[in-house]
Amino acid sequence: MADKIQNAYESSKNIYDDVLTQGNIFSKLYIKLFWNGTNDNDIAQKVLSYIPNDFSGNLLDVPVGTTVFTEHKWIALKDVHIKCIQGDVSNLKMNDESYDIVVSMNGFHAFPDKKKAFQETWRVLKPGGTFIGCFYIRGKSKRTDWLVNHILSKKGWFTPPFQTEEELRNILKEMYKQIDLHIDGSMVYFCCTK
Repeated sequence: MADKIQNAYESSKNIYDDVLTQGNIFSKLYIKLFWNGTNDNDIAQKVLSYIPNDFSGNLLDVPVGTTVFTEHKWIALKDVHIKCIQGDVSNLKMNDESYDIVVSMNGFHAFPDKKKAFQETWRVLKPGGTFIGCFYIRGKSKRTDWLVNHILSKKGWFTPPFQTEEELRNILKEMYKQIDLHIDGSMVYFCCTK
């Protein structure tokens, strides 16, 4: 499974940023047809707005990806030191309760072991810390669900199983004391407090 995901990332990294930022007419058409016009740029800004501009604690960004949405935010955070570590989100090599914020943008729909990924991101988060992110959820659009199941999953870009809104709410309610969750088309974005 890890090889399939790695190969999918390698084969798509040259078009990923363009598709998500809708850099050309084909990307805009793809988003309009298959993602109901969901604007990843807007969702990214909403997710990143959960991080205070004067944040100076420990932040984990998993997966980092291409940083197409996060680069400017990370540069603006003057007291944040960035260190890149290659690893597996279902087995993070970080200490318990070591991060003030865990960010996951467009990651959970690709992670093979989502249950472990939720557990690990919770484990490394300090009490009172914030888990923020966004990803695909199923059940909001038949067209998007078809695309995810028949093309994106087969290519290795997405990995089942996928949660519905209700399933995700239940997972987050069991783990976090405060949840701010929003739906935009087939995408969810959220901010949770441990």
